Amino acid sequence: MAGLRVRSALLTGANRGIGLGLVKHFLQLPNPPERIFAACRDPKGERAQELQSLASKHPSLVIIPLDVTDPASIQAAAARVTEHLKGSGLNLLINNAGIVKWNSLDTTTREEMSEVYATNTIGPLLVSQAFLPLLKKAAQGSPSSELSCSRAAIINISSIGGSIASESSWDMIQIVSYRCSKAALNMLTKCQSLGYRQHGILCAALHPGWVQTDMGSVSGHTPPLTVDMSVQMMLEVFSKLSEKDSGTLLDWEGKVIPW
Repeated sequence: MAGLRVRSALLTGANRGIGLGLVKHFLQLPNPPERIFAACRDPKGERAQELQSLASKHPSLVIIPLDVTDPASIQAAAARVTEHLKGSGLNLLINNAGIVKWNSLDTTTREEMSEVYATNTIGPLLVSQAFLPLLKKAAQGSPSSELSCSRAAIINISSIGGSIASESSWDMIQIVSYRCSKAALNMLTKCQSLGYRQHGILCAALHPGWVQTDMGSVSGHTPPLTVDMSVQMMLEVFSKLSEKDSGTLLDWEGKVIPW
């Protein structure tokens, strides 16, 4: 983890699951970020109690209200983070917030497709747009000209389920709306890598593995990875990402996944 030197990071969907796990592990780094912005829809709700407890113990952790499906909420969050950074940039944006609907190919509805796409694909697009000025500022102020998470990066938490080349777990879980939204997120990541390279911003998509979270649990099946295992390995991947990885889909071990 020696290569990861992040002064500031923002994570969406930070109140539970992988998002909360990332917050915990960032706080435990030998050189933790000076500012960790943990964004979630309802910071005062029951599902954010553990996050609130962490924030009470760590002054570097700032909880930000953010609904990735609400443009006004996104803009308000960007304004709050800008104020907290006091003229500094944002090094790392992790678009982690996501939802899944457990319907099959035959039962998926128009409304479901729209809802899942709004959170899993449009949300990361709008959040990245809103925080782009802060990411640019971080890249411009970095002593290094190489692309890295330490300089400026957008990491989109994706899934192998969004890989068109893969038939991963189709017989067990079809979740068509989720798969389609993640395939679109992977393309968004590629587009971001092409559009933001000139600004010194690395963009990559990461598949965290099949993880033991509320979203990852399937009736009768226990995911092989704990949140701690997945997050620890993803942070190792973060520390090693470079220009060659920008625009790619990687797994929690750093292996390239075919699109």
